[in-house]
Amino acid sequence: MLEEQYPRALSGEAVEVLPSAKVPARTAIVGKYISLEPQDAALHADALYHASHVQKNGIDIWDFLAHGPWPGAQAYAAFIRTQSASQDTIFYALRDHGTGEICGQASFLDINASMGSIEIGHIWFGPSLQRTRAATEALYLMIRYAMDDLAYRRMQWRCNSLNVKSRAAAKRLGFRFEGVSYNHMIAKGKNRDTAWYSILDNEWPSARAQLETWLAEENFGDDGVAKSSLRDLMEKRGEDAWSRV
Repeated sequence: MLEEQYPRALSGEAVEVLPSAKVPARTAIVGKYISLEPQDAALHADALYHASHVQKNGIDIWDFLAHGPWPGAQAYAAFIRTQSASQDTIFYALRDHGTGEICGQASFLDINASMGSIEIGHIWFGPSLQRTRAATEALYLMIRYAMDDLAYRRMQWRCNSLNVKSRAAAKRLGFRFEGVSYNHMIAKGKNRDTAWYSILDNEWPSARAQLETWLAEENFGDDGVAKSSLRDLMEKRGEDAWSRV
């Protein structure tokens, strides 16, 4: 794996260009296949509930999330209102352009704008969005917005260390494994050991290039199936991708 072949070097270098210190705006982030809309309970709660509680296998998304599921749409809508009112975490509802439906959620959190550090999390995709080009584009758009538009230095990804799918997704997007915080949380009455991943500003250009290569129209056949594996593209970046070796 890349983290084993090319470990990061510790650095005490001077930071010549300071982060922008900008906080993500509560405005839509629009891509070709999906849009991230600032979460609004009045507009999105019913659709989010349907995607995560009513659709077949939708309830499975809550297995590794810290909250949920909920006993009914009204209770879930109240929770969505609480999320949307947060000043520390910025939530988005995901709208698939292909269907026009709201079918997932994501957020920016642990935002330290002055230091240029941010995380994407609270991510779930409804069954119709899972394993699609739109799902990958949603996360690409968030990372690109933070790293390119806002000039952040660090993008984080944290997940339950037992969540194999989330850990695989992090690597597929170009995140690098940093370690595990043991006994980090108690979630739903159970211990949670948390796995940490990140993309640094000097690593992002190579990860972005592979994401854009994979998302390109020519990478997909008429059946909508990708011709290449994003995980393989990321792993083939090689030594040239890392400037701190």
